[in-house]
Amino acid sequence: MSSRAIVVDAPGRHRLVNGVRPEPGPGEVVVRVAAAGICLSDREVYDGRRAPGYVRYPLIPGHEWAGTVEVAGPGTDPALVGRRTVAEGFRICGTCDRCRCGETSLCTAAYAETGFTHPGGFADHVVVPARLLHLLPDDADLRAAALLEPAAVVAAAVRAGAPEPGERIAVVGGGTLGLLAVQFLARHSPGELAVIDPRLERAELARAMGATEARPPDPDDGMRGRYDLVIETAGAPSTAADAVLLARRGGRAVLTGMFAPGATGIDPVHLSVSQLTVRSVFGASSAAWSFAVRAYAAGLIDPAALITHEFPLERYADALALVGGDPKTGKVLLRP
Repeated sequence: MSSRAIVVDAPGRHRLVNGVRPEPGPGEVVVRVAAAGICLSDREVYDGRRAPGYVRYPLIPGHEWAGTVEVAGPGTDPALVGRRTVAEGFRICGTCDRCRCGETSLCTAAYAETGFTHPGGFADHVVVPARLLHLLPDDADLRAAALLEPAAVVAAAVRAGAPEPGERIAVVGGGTLGLLAVQFLARHSPGELAVIDPRLERAELARAMGATEARPPDPDDGMRGRYDLVIETAGAPSTAADAVLLARRGGRAVLTGMFAPGATGIDPVHLSVSQLTVRSVFGASSAAWSFAVRAYAAGLIDPAALITHEFPLERYADALALVGGDPKTGKVLLRP
C-alpha cells in the first residue's frame, strides 16, 4: 500500500513523497491520519528557527493529529485496529524518576517527539508506540480531535492553575491555546473570564466560547492586580511579565507559551512583595492528555470551533503560509 508524506529536508526545503506505507515495529501501531493541525512551531521547523536539539532533519512534521489505527504491530492488541485515536507526542522512557512521578512531559531521557525528531502526521500514515495512544469514541470528529494536542497543553495549565468558582480569571492570548483555555475555564464558573489580546478580531470568538470580555492589553485600564488566576498562552516577548502584573496579591499565574531568548523578565521585587504563585507548563503529561480527551469525549470543549481552513497534503505550502498571518485565521488543518 502506498503512503504520501511531506518531508522537510532542511529549513525552507520540502517535498511531497509517495512511498510504501510504513510498517510498525514491536509495540507500535500504524495510524491512518484523518487530520493534522499546523501551529507556529511547525513554521519554526520550516524556517529553521527551532532550537537545536529539538528538531531533526530531514523530517515529516506534524505533532497535532488524529486518525484511525490501521495496523497493530507485534505485541500490541489487535483490537486496536479500527479505533479512532490520538497519541501523546513525547516519546517518553517511562522509567526515569520524572516519568515514575507522573511528570511525563519532563522525561529525562533524550528528547524525542513525534513531528520533531520522529516522523509526524503530515502524511497519510504515522507510526507511534501503542502505549502513547488515547482512544476516542467511535463517533469522534477526527477534524476536531486533531486539536487535542494543544488542548492537552492547555489542560496541563488549567490543572496547574486550580481555578475555583467565582474567581476573576484572565487569559493572555487569543490564539489556539488561549481560546481552548477559555473553553476549559468557562466550565469552572468564573466570576469574570477576560481574554487579553491586541487582535480585536479574536474578541467575538472569545466571547462565543465563554469569555465575559475581551480587550487589548493596556497597563492603564485598571486590570493590573485584578485577577485571582492568569493563564498566559501567547509566548510573546512581554506576556510573561504582563501576566504576573495582572495577578492580584496572593494570586496565581501559569505560563504556557513558549518564549524565545530575550523575552521580558519578571520583576522579582513585584513577585516577592505580591506573594504570587507562578507556574510554567512544558508540553502535556499523560494525565493532562487523559483530562483533555475525557473533556472532549464528554462534549465539554469544542475544538472544531477554532478551525478556519483545511488543505490537502499537496497544498502544504499554502497552508503553512497562513499560519501566524491574518488575525482572522484560526486553526489550519492538513487533510491527508
